[in-house]
Amino acid sequence: MPNGWEERSHADSSPIRTLAPPTPNATPQSSNPLSPTLLMPSPNYADILLPLALQDTLTYRIPAHMQLAIGQRVIVPLGKSKRYSGFVVRLHNEAPDGNFTIKEVEDIVDETPLLQPAQIKFWQWLAYYYMCTTGEVLKAALPSGLKLESEARILATDTTPDEAQLTPRQLLAYRKLSADTPRSIEDLTHENVSLSALRFLIDNGFAQVTEHMRESFKPRTETYVRLHPDLLSDERLNEVFDSLKRSPKQDAMLLSYLHLSKPASAITLRNPKLLREVSKRELLHESGGTDNVLKGLLDKGILERYSVEVGRLKASAVAQQLGARPLSDLQQRAFDDICTQFAAHSIVLLRGVTSSGKTEVYTQLIQRELEQGRQVLYLLPEIALTTQITNRLGRIFGDKMGVYHSKFPDSERVEIWRKQMSAAPYPLILGVRSSLFLPYQNLGLIIVDEEHETSYKQQDPAPRYHARDAALVLAKQLGAKVLLGTATPSIETYHHARSGRYGLVEMLQRFGGVNMPRIQIENVKELRRKKLMKSPFSPALVEHISAALARKEQAIVFLNRRGYSPVLDCRTCGWTPHCTQCDVALTYHQRENQLVCHYCGKSFGMPEKCPQCGDTQLRDQGYGTEKLQEFIAERFPTARTARMDLDTTRSRSAYEQIIRNFQEGNTDILIGTQMLTKGLDFDRVSVVGIVNADQLMNMPDFRAHERAFQMLSQVAGRAGRRDKQGTVIMQTRQPDHPLTHQIQASDYLGMFDEQVQERQLFRYPPFYRIINIYLKHTDDKVVEAAAAHLGSMLRPHFPDSLLGPERPVVARVQLLYIRKFVLKVAPSLPPAGVRATLHAAKQSLCATEAFKRVQIHYDVDPL
Repeated sequence: MPNGWEERSHADSSPIRTLAPPTPNATPQSSNPLSPTLLMPSPNYADILLPLALQDTLTYRIPAHMQLAIGQRVIVPLGKSKRYSGFVVRLHNEAPDGNFTIKEVEDIVDETPLLQPAQIKFWQWLAYYYMCTTGEVLKAALPSGLKLESEARILATDTTPDEAQLTPRQLLAYRKLSADTPRSIEDLTHENVSLSALRFLIDNGFAQVTEHMRESFKPRTETYVRLHPDLLSDERLNEVFDSLKRSPKQDAMLLSYLHLSKPASAITLRNPKLLREVSKRELLHESGGTDNVLKGLLDKGILERYSVEVGRLKASAVAQQLGARPLSDLQQRAFDDICTQFAAHSIVLLRGVTSSGKTEVYTQLIQRELEQGRQVLYLLPEIALTTQITNRLGRIFGDKMGVYHSKFPDSERVEIWRKQMSAAPYPLILGVRSSLFLPYQNLGLIIVDEEHETSYKQQDPAPRYHARDAALVLAKQLGAKVLLGTATPSIETYHHARSGRYGLVEMLQRFGGVNMPRIQIENVKELRRKKLMKSPFSPALVEHISAALARKEQAIVFLNRRGYSPVLDCRTCGWTPHCTQCDVALTYHQRENQLVCHYCGKSFGMPEKCPQCGDTQLRDQGYGTEKLQEFIAERFPTARTARMDLDTTRSRSAYEQIIRNFQEGNTDILIGTQMLTKGLDFDRVSVVGIVNADQLMNMPDFRAHERAFQMLSQVAGRAGRRDKQGTVIMQTRQPDHPLTHQIQASDYLGMFDEQVQERQLFRYPPFYRIINIYLKHTDDKVVEAAAAHLGSMLRPHFPDSLLGPERPVVARVQLLYIRKFVLKVAPSLPPAGVRATLHAAKQSLCATEAFKRVQIHYDVDPL
């Protein structure tokens, strides 16, 4: 970063510059902790980053016997009794100012660092730009298994109570305690020990609380066996076999062990390290023996048992490894153009229509980077996509590829993290947004597939970062290139490409010359007026699905609303059930027979009657994916159907099973939400039905037009993806809407030009940046007053660009009332000054006694 400045990575049309995040307690450049030199000569102090929402790192004294390195995990005390695991981010000899006792680092968790200096630098930028703390970034970045937690445990003291004076509950609690072994509160409550009884024992000195550091990650181990070293000679082995003449099964197992361990060299050189390692499982399989037979050999001291740490990571099937497919002429031109563009730009946009073969181009670029000894990060917006891409890339790159996302067990994510810090990291990482946080030793290329997807934006909790934008900064810091790929680029990305900030390569024809799908518009309003449509499907959609099933082809039905029915109401008085914690109507889920809030997740039982008028005639209004599946099962009874939404894909195996069944032809009709739009590739889909396009087109958001075009174009692109043109039936009440015609004509440029003009006129991205400011509190009057106070502080600084406060569409979530400001930041305003003003206003608000419990956060570049 020249002169400590860094260009804004995204969402601005002009090159707005952003002050780089200051390193806490920064030292002169010669002792910069982010330099390649990790160890410093005898530092006295260490700045520790903790996974807490603290504004800065904390400084601790380094004991004389301890030597630390940047990125190392250590245990430090905090407060009176708490202990935390944190990371060393700076080593120095500068004593903190102030008259207080500096605490010492207590222990080192790992001998080698788990963080790289480049990661710390990147996380500091994330915290600075997205206006949160570096501790919050650390908490989001690390797998849970790398976060040591301080756990309260209870010991019995030397003071013995008079058991006759204790209540039965207190007596039970006391008898569960030990003076030698601390017991966790969780374990004690599982044994029916009451918290009030524990509190009584502690308050009266019969028990005491200690803090214990708990590590959730446990390495997977496997039992191995080996010959006792004293028996490593022909003479001793002959004596052993003589002693086993009456134990033929043990004799046979020992022979099997010697066959597996190949002991000839070890016996000749008397070196037990030359014995081949033999696992217990391998020995039992080879000998056909049992655990009891092995126990006999172990008890006699002939064999020894020991444990070996084994990884959980499963390598791809290298035996099935295939080479990358040869590129078509169009793909080869795109590949060559990307390489040329990378010579002039560090960021290149590949705009390729659906089914143009972008993944094959990605594969060739990955191959090129790996051949040159560089690492590649392949980012995907949704876990659902990793199933297909993993299979495709796994057949090409085999065990060179690692997969990282939140559906994997935490222990596997820990092992991938450790592997990336080892001497043999994965050259290729395939993952979702969290994979940005992994350590990379020689990153050469980041591919952001489906770059327009909103799933790249983290909403809650902090950091509320956009993985695409963060990837641009990470790549710049590490000297890597970035390829953004999509059929429908975001307005900001395409604007930057058109203005020359990014390179631009386009693939506007489908692979093999297949035509884009034919999109047929169905006027739902007119069909219902003529009473030709009495179900969710228009006659044309029913006809095309029937024809596809007759041809043994597949169909996709898209509706971006899960559940059975979005609204339940009383036909007499109109009462509608609402969430008790949020200001939203509850969605009916028939399978569970529950009413569910899609904001907080709280479930409610189905009412038998209206609580307002007592009528038992409650009706469900509208359609969700669950009701569509029920209708399809009735209308197409022989068709095999599946549903793909949040309710059916809560586990990794559920994702994989649904996609595998559809890909292998075991499902005829797939019903789903926006998960279907994210680049899935199916060979036999000839029909796509879009049930309610208006739902997307009428959202109260300046991005609604863009998002509707992207989502509907993407789902339409699932049709006819091989050698046959597909058909899309788009049902809408607005057949004359400009967006309807743009989607029908696949007119991305028309949509882009129209939206750019509107955004420039109304001061929206890419011409202005947006920062949303949210205030939350359990009392509506308090949050209203806090918002008014905050507005009075900010408005003098932003007189024409601060909008609000206003109640959002959903004004209460999880019992918290919400107010919202929208700040439009002009390119002329210095970003550092804007941030300083917002931080100062937040601190002032929180320092006011009446508003100290008001939650306030900033959402930079919201979607």
